[in-house]
Amino acid sequence: MNKPGGRGHGNGIESSPHTVPGGSQPVARVNVEPRPDPFTQCRDDWNLMIRCVEALNRAEAEDETDDPTPAIPPITITDLATFAPEPSTLTAEPGNLGVVGLPANFVATADTHSQNGELFGFPISVRFTPASFTFHFGDGDSLTSATGGRSWDDLDLPQFAPTDTSHTYAERGTYTARVDVSYSAEIDLGVGWFPVSGRLTTTGPDQSIRIYEAHTALVAHTCTEKPDAPGC
Repeated sequence: MNKPGGRGHGNGIESSPHTVPGGSQPVARVNVEPRPDPFTQCRDDWNLMIRCVEALNRAEAEDETDDPTPAIPPITITDLATFAPEPSTLTAEPGNLGVVGLPANFVATADTHSQNGELFGFPISVRFTPASFTFHFGDGDSLTSATGGRSWDDLDLPQFAPTDTSHTYAERGTYTARVDVSYSAEIDLGVGWFPVSGRLTTTGPDQSIRIYEAHTALVAHTCTEKPDAPGC
């Protein structure tokens, strides 16, 4: 207990050294902090909120800037050239030979091809699918087909029968033919297959085709009956 005339500190109440008139009882004074102005409180709270929002936005921007994962650049069809299949070879029936005025049947083979590797430092799978075949016959004519053609045996046709990929030469000689295959492409970066715009074309190697003239002659006997007959 404080002595009369002393100053107390335990309960937040200060004792005045003055006495009330007519007595010796000390006067009590309560320390009360002033209530803040409502407008000032609202302004301070609003400014605090704004500062918090700005701090969050800065943190998000720093997180995006510090992201160590590099972005994959856009992939074009030319970027996939190193994954392309080998060029397709061409054959002409029968035996890369032909006869003037009769169809020679051209056949090229190309299948869907998949290959794995890296592109721009990322693992990737590439899948090519034949989209069209362009036959160059060597005499100035060409033919574009959705398929590489089929042999006469597969089509159950006799030799020199016309097919969707056959060609008839007008003159005898040796011709340099080839087939170019155009492929569509898809890529997989580990999340499924996605198409790539455009086509990638592989140019086939040259193939020599010899075309002969055929002549007929009337004979009295077969070569078996008379082996020394003309044409035997």
